[in-house]
Amino acid sequence: MTESVDALVIGAGPAGLMAAEMLAAAGRHVVLAEAMPTPARKFLMAGKSGLNLTKDEPCQQFARHFSVGPGDPPEAGGCFERDCLDFGPAEVMAWARGLGIALFTGSTGRVFPVGMKASPLLRAWLARLRESGVALRPRWRWVAIEDGFRFETPAGTRLLKPRVTVLALGGASWPRLGSDAGWVPVLRKAGVAIADFRPANMGLRVEWSSPMARYFGHAVKGVAIRAGGLVSRGEWVISRHGIEGGGLYQVSAAIRDGASAQVDLTPDLDLAALSARFARPKGRLSVGNWLRRVLGDPVKVALLLEWGRPLPDAPEDWAARAKALELRHDGPAGLERAISSAGGIAWSAVTRDLELLALPGVFAAGEMLDWEAPTGGYLLTGCLATGRRAGLAAARHGAAWRGS
Repeated sequence: MTESVDALVIGAGPAGLMAAEMLAAAGRHVVLAEAMPTPARKFLMAGKSGLNLTKDEPCQQFARHFSVGPGDPPEAGGCFERDCLDFGPAEVMAWARGLGIALFTGSTGRVFPVGMKASPLLRAWLARLRESGVALRPRWRWVAIEDGFRFETPAGTRLLKPRVTVLALGGASWPRLGSDAGWVPVLRKAGVAIADFRPANMGLRVEWSSPMARYFGHAVKGVAIRAGGLVSRGEWVISRHGIEGGGLYQVSAAIRDGASAQVDLTPDLDLAALSARFARPKGRLSVGNWLRRVLGDPVKVALLLEWGRPLPDAPEDWAARAKALELRHDGPAGLERAISSAGGIAWSAVTRDLELLALPGVFAAGEMLDWEAPTGGYLLTGCLATGRRAGLAAARHGAAWRGS
């Protein structure tokens, strides 16, 4: 069962959907193959508690949050330029509004749909793709390159022979939602250089002492984490397995790569002011109750007692410990629990238009490529930007199809 098609996109996440949109807008006849029963499952999961589309900040500042694989130039692939992205926050917001999605910008600059959920945007997007002729084929799992692209489908094995192809199969995180990196052996066999995957935007494992059990599920607020020259003021959560959450993800890559991390429990108080608080007489209070009066937050007290031992004596030493509390952990959580992944197709294996050097006419986008960015709108914008670039380049590749 062999079928010739004009343009093939494999993977119906944000990068693949954007690539399909660019191809269809250029008049190409697009087949969109997806291994899962429905498209964009990870996108929907990420937007379950509020879809953070992008972050409304100057493009140059926005672009600084992206990094590419070791040894690659900062402008790798042409998508993450030193000064800007070619599809940045302003473009993402205009695109979403073009789908009829009303947006609002939160106090931190994060941009959300007014309805908060991902599903209305996805429905509108899929409807527009259908209207433009994109043919979605769910439960089509790509398994090999054999004079075309071989798929396992509900109707058996199928071989597609496209004029141009965009691969957007995701990285290696959240495999139960489809990003299982099953494509790696296929591309390596074809001669494509691929960097091993590592967790990104991940939690840290912590072997807590038994008193910490009462704080599982509690949010840590009003603190700062410093690691590798970065500072995050966002919230994070204590869990049975360790710590996780957006405030941690802002610095998790630096910690994963070996940077030590310190927690400032009172980032809005300087050392002298905090020392004065610790100089208050303890009297007959227990250490825990005394610390609650000083810090005003039982979660902060719990962390200080957990990570601050041996406990100091002098007020200035207590203050110094609370301002630079060592974040003690047992390494990053695995890929199966990570929000995203670093690693993937090396930038040396693609052109600036994201075409695979080893497979002319085949382009790659999204988390398949070796880049990473924190959550908070950066990660999703990067996926859309690479999907757009690959789709536009693929649309220019070869003559338009004239099949029946």
